[in-house]
Amino acid sequence: MAAGDHGGQDGLQETTRPLRVLVDTNVALDQLLQRDPWYAIAQPFWRARDAGRLVAYLSASTLTDVSYIGRRHAGPAQARQAVERYLREFGLVPLSRAVLEAALALGGPDFEDDVQIACAPLAGLDLIVTRGAPWRPCTAGWGWPR
Repeated sequence: MAAGDHGGQDGLQETTRPLRVLVDTNVALDQLLQRDPWYAIAQPFWRARDAGRLVAYLSASTLTDVSYIGRRHAGPAQARQAVERYLREFGLVPLSRAVLEAALALGGPDFEDDVQIACAPLAGLDLIVTRGAPWRPCTAGWGWPR
């Protein structure tokens, strides 16, 4: 996403309060593993978070994915440090039976994606940031492009 694609500088429109944003698992992993081109593309988002223009959240399942995939690609020490850092720097969206049932009801081809889609609006978040689609509002019936 280039600056200006979605509004102001760094791609975010001005709001009266910081946006509350769910960070998709792949975006969190791209940051940890510095996977290009996605790492570079996401830097305006991370700068906006660091400047306090948004509050970033992760689903609880993202932390287990970061640990598992991070261990395989970056080693156990770096994976653990990432989980510890993410726990300090991000809000956490818990998973519940309601979230998992909502995800199943979406019926998408990827259950992990559907869990992300289902948990964000139930937690009252504004957007999901993913590399698979443009930023989208969290509203009833929202889903990834199928």
